[in-house]
Amino acid sequence: MKQDEKLFKEARITLTILKLLLLLLVGLFPISKFYIFISENWPEKIENLENIPPYEPIKKLASAPSSKRMHRADNEELIKYGEELIRNTAYYIGFKGTEKQITNGLNCQNCHLDGGQKPWGNNYLSVAANYPQIRKRSGKETDVYGRINGCLQRSLNGLPMDSTEKEMKAMAAYILWLGQDVTKGKKAAGSKVYPIEFLDRAADPIAGKSIYESKCTSCHQSNGKGFLAADGRSFVYPPLWGSLSYNDGAGLYRLSKFAGYVKMNMPFGVSHENPQLTDEEAWDLAAYVDSMPRPEKDKTNDWPNLADKPIDHPFGPFADPFSENQHKYGPFKPIKYWYENQKTIQ
Repeated sequence: MKQDEKLFKEARITLTILKLLLLLLVGLFPISKFYIFISENWPEKIENLENIPPYEPIKKLASAPSSKRMHRADNEELIKYGEELIRNTAYYIGFKGTEKQITNGLNCQNCHLDGGQKPWGNNYLSVAANYPQIRKRSGKETDVYGRINGCLQRSLNGLPMDSTEKEMKAMAAYILWLGQDVTKGKKAAGSKVYPIEFLDRAADPIAGKSIYESKCTSCHQSNGKGFLAADGRSFVYPPLWGSLSYNDGAGLYRLSKFAGYVKMNMPFGVSHENPQLTDEEAWDLAAYVDSMPRPEKDKTNDWPNLADKPIDHPFGPFADPFSENQHKYGPFKPIKYWYENQKTIQ
């Protein structure tokens, strides 16, 4: 009896092993067929490898310090007032300002979005690390106060303030606080304006007008005058041309600056993560807006070294043979190549 039980047990073990082997074979069969198929169809070499675009990781852009850190600063109240001035400049120093009446009614954050904090929104994050500096536009050393006055006199078409005035001290304190995490001499990723590439053609104001009419009039109106706030002190949406807009000495009067700015920020609400304008649309829109009338700035002393003038600075004289019209609307690549060739010759 015990012998029979032993034989029966061995038979069960053998049967179990056979079942496992059968299952293994059934599972391996399709895998082996797949391997044979891949082996037979695998190319000997990969064609057009050079046409495969390289992987480009999304670069992390710098961000402003958390507002929670502001209370650690010894001059906390001054910094807070500075932020308020940047966000609501016109209320305090606009044409109906409560403290002064020295600007056109625009707010600093109309050009420096989100209080000068937005990535590719012409933010202030690199200012503290790079000022004072010798600016090519003036040919002189400029500190943060001088930088602010440049905006007041050009973008806000107004009057400068003295470095001892409370409003100037506050604005400078806030701008310097924003850049506290940037290493001296370095530039924060995503600061200033997005460096949009030059087109192969000239920017087209006529095409830009169509873009403006379809994407911009709901905020800035068809006449470019924007919408004045109910208090009559500032604008809900700023004027893009006319007597209350930025003058022709402002940075945004250069097409590359305007195009890079709107590419990453307009229509209002978009960001570098979801741009809506193509490069061509951004350039053409810039050409249209900057072809419209606006206040004139005395630029006599700008760019003392002619070779330092930006390619898209539209006022002569120039160190190159190209016309004012081409310096304003392009095409800019021939001008760029001309200067590069001059450096090679030298």
